Amino acid sequence: MRMSEVLRQLRQQQATAGARPRLLERFESFLPTDDATPLISLGEGFTPLIHARRLGRAIGCPLLHLKMETQNPTGSSKDRGMVLVVARALEEGSRALICVSTGSTAASAAAYGAHTGMEVIVVAPRADIAAATSILRAEAAGAHVVAVDGGWADAHAAVADLVAAPDLARPVRRVDPVGPLSIEGQKTAAFEVCEDLGGAPDHLAVPVDDGADLTAYWQGFGEYRAARLVETVPVMLGFQTATADRTGHRPISERAIRARDDSGGRIDAVTEEQIASAYRDIRRHEGLSCDPRSAASVAGVRKLASQGAIDPGGTIVCVLTGHGLADPEAAGGESAHPRLEAAATATGIRRAVGW
Repeated sequence: MRMSEVLRQLRQQQATAGARPRLLERFESFLPTDDATPLISLGEGFTPLIHARRLGRAIGCPLLHLKMETQNPTGSSKDRGMVLVVARALEEGSRALICVSTGSTAASAAAYGAHTGMEVIVVAPRADIAAATSILRAEAAGAHVVAVDGGWADAHAAVADLVAAPDLARPVRRVDPVGPLSIEGQKTAAFEVCEDLGGAPDHLAVPVDDGADLTAYWQGFGEYRAARLVETVPVMLGFQTATADRTGHRPISERAIRARDDSGGRIDAVTEEQIASAYRDIRRHEGLSCDPRSAASVAGVRKLASQGAIDPGGTIVCVLTGHGLADPEAAGGESAHPRLEAAATATGIRRAVGW
């Protein structure tokens, strides 16, 4: 049976299956779960893949697609990994979650903790907490936010020591976005890309950060190819500014480097100006909102296409990993048009807009 026929059958099954399945059910044959794993869900996954025709024409890539991870429950791709981490934590008897983050991981952990009744502790350096919007979201969901002295390395070390302590009052699970379970959950986005396209794209681009998304997508594409559900895998592209503020200040993981190398891809730098331009164009050409850092994927594809480093006519997927509400100040930035004034008449409005 050809790959396209298999994917067509999968879509037909989903269309006739009745209620929308949970993510942990939909891809259960590819996930480390069993009958004892609680099937929790906030509605994560099933995010749209949008053919960005106007944006694609603007940057010279007509088959550009945007994977909108912004439409996960807390507005980020972290929810895919979080649902699996929390489900397994519950299965194994944990009743608390702890993470080192001021970003999407903190907001996601707090949301799933609230949903399951688990206590959530978010730890971060004192100096980095004040300006972090996601910390407010975590607090609103009931998380304990602990500001510690020192830097990110100190925070990670302190949490590692806490989790390893033998005298804890309750079992606690550490949430790590580059941990194996998180990667297992996040890889499901690659499955969805393949199903929506009817195969793997030629290139897939993600913001680099700590490399979790690069690692997860590559693992997902590889597993679908091994299962003969797709015939090819994409070239993996990762983009970030050299001075980017990575949540937790962690280096890019070794697994992400291997994903780049094994796919024949690259991890490249883009400037803050290139990211800002891509962010504006995503809004103006497609009407979509994303975390400005997510726009690094589009900025990088535009850069490589203009240099002739990738085939601009190929099928390209750019992942938007976070919602624009993660940075509301940027979302309220400059307008494409000046604000107009007019008399309260049809003629006045027509004159104001130049009709």
